[in-house]
Amino acid sequence: MRAILHKNNTRLRRRRHVRRRLRKTTTLPRLSVNRTSKHLTAQVIDDVNGHTLASISSTAKAIADQLSGKTKTEQATILGKELASRAKEAGVEAVAFDRGSSKYHGRVKAFADAAREGGLKF
Repeated sequence: MRAILHKNNTRLRRRRHVRRRLRKTTTLPRLSVNRTSKHLTAQVIDDVNGHTLASISSTAKAIADQLSGKTKTEQATILGKELASRAKEAGVEAVAFDRGSSKYHGRVKAFADAAREGGLKF
């Protein structure tokens, strides 16, 4: 039980640290990534107005045919490119990357690299 509490507290501390730094230093829209054991969700959020400008999820039916049969890292790459194109359609060129409590590793890194290849700057 103690190990689980420590793990959750570490995640919470990491998430707070990342968000605190983002809100202090930037006025850019925030690219927030949420990673679970099976899925990946991302949103481009305008914190000033409180609106979501673009979003993508691995559970979306619109891109389900592209994601089927792929590994989770390959899915993250496809999602990153798709989110970059949706954000550009919404008029967003640069974002601040918010990885939340996830480490910048694996699927989160693959997503971020694909979003950069898609044309987002961060």
